[in-house]
Amino acid sequence: MTEAEQKQAEQRAQQLVQSLQYSEGKVAVAQAQAHLNLGKEFRYLGAADARKVLEQLWGNPPDADVLGMVVPRGGDLLDDKGWAVVVTYADEGYVSDEDAAKIDYSEMLQEMKDSTKESNAERREAGYGGIDLIGWAEPPRYDAAAKKLYWAKELAFEGSENHTLNYDIRVLGRRGYLSLNAVAGMGEIGQVRAGMQQLLPAVEFDQGARYADYDSSSDKTAAYGLAALVGGGIAAKAGLFGKIGVLLLGLKKLLIPLVLVIGAFFGKVLNFFRRGKKDGEGGGTVS
Repeated sequence: MTEAEQKQAEQRAQQLVQSLQYSEGKVAVAQAQAHLNLGKEFRYLGAADARKVLEQLWGNPPDADVLGMVVPRGGDLLDDKGWAVVVTYADEGYVSDEDAAKIDYSEMLQEMKDSTKESNAERREAGYGGIDLIGWAEPPRYDAAAKKLYWAKELAFEGSENHTLNYDIRVLGRRGYLSLNAVAGMGEIGQVRAGMQQLLPAVEFDQGARYADYDSSSDKTAAYGLAALVGGGIAAKAGLFGKIGVLLLGLKKLLIPLVLVIGAFFGKVLNFFRRGKKDGEGGGTVS
């Protein structure tokens, strides 16, 4: 790219950012029958503007499932150190939290690490660099009263000097769960952790769509529990692999290789879930 072309690209990016329309305060996420009670720390972009940022500004693939984006007030969407939170919803049914106290997240992490390493050869053969799952940047925690689960992973991509932070929140509802996903460099873990903890109590389902509103006689139940949400439940549906670009939004580029990471370890993780259910053992780090 010539200097003139680069300047034009920067101008287009600036124009896109300036065109974004933000909402503040209490924001409805109608498609999920939920809402966000945003304080002065955050602003919200609706689906159309969120997709502009993800697809046109950051180069992620199109994803019609994106419902919106939470952006820290004062943050710069063009700054490599900037971050934002992508909001999506999975209407896969009521996710039982009966396995919460039985999950051994340390064992799960080791399974995920091993499978990630084993699949590196396949990724390199496909023309991509290897990926290492370094560990939990934030161990999984489940708030049984609020029905909210959160965790963060540290990833290392071959050829990249800096590690990547992937921070996730899942809010359980009557018919599915709301996902809030933030990705940034590990150097930003302090501000991302603080921001995500501020967002945690701000996300709620509307009355009638709350977890407590579940009706076992008529409502659909998901085929998996909490463990799958952390270890690979989202990857269980092939149609959701397209979200990988969104989950890696902080890298400001499309990173297809993570599809291979999830695809490779999901089978083993699923076996781990089944084994744990059968044995009735485990001692996770839930709270």
